[in-house]
Amino acid sequence: MKKLAGLLAANSMEEILDYIHGMVALVEHDGALVSWNAAFGEERGKTGNLLDCFSEKEKAKISSMLGTKQRERFAVELGADEDQKTIFYDCVIVPFEDGRSLFIAEQFDTQQALQEIVQRLNRQVRMYQMESEAAKKIARNKQTEVEAIVMQASELSNVDALTFLPNRRMIVRELQNETQRAQRYPAPLSISVVDVDFFKKVNDTYGHLVGDEVLRHVAYQLRDNVRHPDLVGRYGGEEFLILLPNTEAKEAAEQAGRLCKCVREAQFPVGGQDLKVTVSVGVAQYQPGADTWDSLLNRADTAMYKAKKNGRDCWVVMD
Repeated sequence: MKKLAGLLAANSMEEILDYIHGMVALVEHDGALVSWNAAFGEERGKTGNLLDCFSEKEKAKISSMLGTKQRERFAVELGADEDQKTIFYDCVIVPFEDGRSLFIAEQFDTQQALQEIVQRLNRQVRMYQMESEAAKKIARNKQTEVEAIVMQASELSNVDALTFLPNRRMIVRELQNETQRAQRYPAPLSISVVDVDFFKKVNDTYGHLVGDEVLRHVAYQLRDNVRHPDLVGRYGGEEFLILLPNTEAKEAAEQAGRLCKCVREAQFPVGGQDLKVTVSVGVAQYQPGADTWDSLLNRADTAMYKAKKNGRDCWVVMD
């Protein structure tokens, strides 16, 4: 590999990089773009800074990785394809001694790639564990890498593979934490249960692959139209759970109305036509001294079913 790297460094590296499909860019410690290949694109290059290629929610994470001496790997959303389907990339940031970093990104299919990443991480963990048993000196040198891999694997275990939202286990744990906080401090807490209307009909008519795509699009609409620090998670099937700390039921109801409108007006391209879907939302506010996390969840779920009975594409607040 070293011999190959030496030959490439001495012969037409610029031309080679432009033939690579993956995005490659050299950046300063603050994200300022120094140089990039054709796959990175002139439009992204014109932004002048790598951080401007990401959403506001992801900028802080990427910024914290730049300028460090540790190689960082992560998955990130970067734009959409011609069918308006979200594209995800497998990214790595390779640090250099002078403070600069090399950003490399390869596109992947979300669900299949996520499974492959988990499998690869588990294989690496087992390999490093075997090395530690064989040679403790080597194990000490690998310890930092092992901890990073285990951390990534732990994060992936809390992410829903279809929507990239927090999964049921993580969103319920966050609900438990928020109810404990609301009980301890005088701050309101509301939650919303969101269910996709007639989702079984979508699966029966168009197939499960289209159903999965609809769930992804609804998840992105919910995620992109809630405020910080509200948290959206996939609770199960076609049902989502939104946590709204420091929020009373009236404000949560206003958000529910906005979310219904956003989903209703969104475009879901399927087989050359736009598929329309709606959601029903149930809202409940935590009642200190009377509610537990599961009773709060049950009240929001009951409100959601009332919204279904009221004709769907609407919301109900449970007193």
